[in-house]
Amino acid sequence: MNQPTQPGSLLTDQLRCPDDFVPFTVADHLSPRAGFFQFGPGLVCFGQCAAAVPAPSFSDRLPDVLLQASSRGATVQLPFDPLQVVENLRHERYLGPAAPGHVANKTNRLIRKLYYLARPCMPVSFRKHLQRRYLSDWEQIQFPAWPVDCTVENLIERLLVLALQASGSGRLPFIWFWPEGAPSCASVTHDVETAAGLDFCPQLMDLNDSFGIKSAFQIVPEDRYPIAPEQLQAIRDRGFEINIHDLKHDGNLLASHDEFLRRAAEINRYGRQFGARGFRAAVLYRNIDWYRDLDFSYDMSVPTVAHLDPQRGGCCTVFPFFNGRLLELPVTMSQDYALYHMLNDYSTRIWMQQIALIREKHGLMKMIVHPDYNIDEKPRRVYAELLAHLADLRARGETWIALPAEIDVWWRQRHAMRLVPHGDSWRIEGPGSERARLAYAILDSGKIRYEVEPVARVN
Repeated sequence: MNQPTQPGSLLTDQLRCPDDFVPFTVADHLSPRAGFFQFGPGLVCFGQCAAAVPAPSFSDRLPDVLLQASSRGATVQLPFDPLQVVENLRHERYLGPAAPGHVANKTNRLIRKLYYLARPCMPVSFRKHLQRRYLSDWEQIQFPAWPVDCTVENLIERLLVLALQASGSGRLPFIWFWPEGAPSCASVTHDVETAAGLDFCPQLMDLNDSFGIKSAFQIVPEDRYPIAPEQLQAIRDRGFEINIHDLKHDGNLLASHDEFLRRAAEINRYGRQFGARGFRAAVLYRNIDWYRDLDFSYDMSVPTVAHLDPQRGGCCTVFPFFNGRLLELPVTMSQDYALYHMLNDYSTRIWMQQIALIREKHGLMKMIVHPDYNIDEKPRRVYAELLAHLADLRARGETWIALPAEIDVWWRQRHAMRLVPHGDSWRIEGPGSERARLAYAILDSGKIRYEVEPVARVN
């Protein structure tokens, strides 16, 4: 018997659309093991599927199961479970034995431990040389897609096409992604790695303020540098945000599950002490399943695509998503360190490419710019150019620039809102609904486009 996924749950969770829009069912007899397959050309999935044997590797020939999807009345039967596929992507389970925390990663953890032990004695130029050698194959990585991977969004849009075709309505009402109908969202964050970086924070705040952009500073609570309470308070007093950045920034957060739990208890304590609602691991080292033991409202440790990070992979989405009670705010743009020191690119070229791709999906532009690497004038000019572009997008009404804590509040409010019928239209109910906007996903020539309903003027 076909088992329906939670009534439209994937669409409901992402779009906040009516629960009973279109019931999806999943075909019987899915493959016993998970693997790679396509759901139409170019849309890569990882999970179990019916009527085909999924490939063990992305580099193998991938079966396409799109034609196995079928409609019976208003019901769409799928040859895979889309919830499983999206969970596998967001949690990077497509990496298999190379996934973070797996025993096969012990060799990498030993190399990482030796590197961090020797790091204080290494000249900066030698560290960069080692890092470039370690990441030299980044251009050969085929999945996730560089420079931005939107596989989750592409899958949801393909499901929307099938759902709208089956319903015959041609459009689906939903709650728009961002408050006041903003077409996209941007958020600037700063990981403070050294004492010099901490000392530079006031000047970086001056630069941010010159463009009217507030940002979040992630502070390492132990070993890296002394932290005076008045330094943290000065950041808060200026309207900026403080979050916790790892524990010691020594590469050992994920050395073992027991070690992670021990450090998580200390990290949680510092979170309460600093009044921080968010967390980010050092170097974006992560195991998203373990992170549920963090006592924070949101995490910012998972990149959308991680070709230029020591831990490869990526969550394949440019939108926030829930990991239990923890909200994940993915890093959707390349870190400044990778651009400056791995690619030797002192320009906004790649950032502009990523911004354009993320805006096409109306997603979150989440960036990491380190105070430590912007002390010199050359990188600071590049950062100022990025800020100017973001400020211009905001002035044109094309993005909402927000602190991570503001995004966290909004996304949780939106998640709790619901659409109720209201005459010939719909009404949004729930706390914060005065900022929400009704929108429609519209089937147009076999593709999905979005329209945000304008706010009715009161005469």
